[in-house]
Amino acid sequence: MQLVELTTYLIAQCEDAQNRFFHMREFDLKPDFFTEVKPYADTVHEQLKLWRQLAKEWRASYQPKYMHNQQIDQVVEAMEQFTVQSFYKETSKKRFLQSIHSVHYTLSTILRYLEEGEAYEQQKDDDF
Repeated sequence: MQLVELTTYLIAQCEDAQNRFFHMREFDLKPDFFTEVKPYADTVHEQLKLWRQLAKEWRASYQPKYMHNQQIDQVVEAMEQFTVQSFYKETSKKRFLQSIHSVHYTLSTILRYLEEGEAYEQQKDDDF
């Protein structure tokens, strides 16, 4: 399922952003916006657009408890921001980390729902 792969990819991007943020701060680095930041942010943005569409379709089909379209939108908005912010040491550490943790939690919850749904579907198939 493509949604599982994209969700796993975005979780990895959260971890990469956090690692990049600390690396940029530790070594006092300044990225070039057009050669480093923009191409990376554009790639993540394209993946987020696809993920949003798939996640909303999945949510409409399966209607998982405690998961709403607003949360999906918040993941996309927050990731678009902290992906770029991770390159800059001037970013507020507390707010940056809170955003990453919030997004990571939501993505992990969705991934868990997806995996539980796949296990349920597999069990149904095995019963027949």
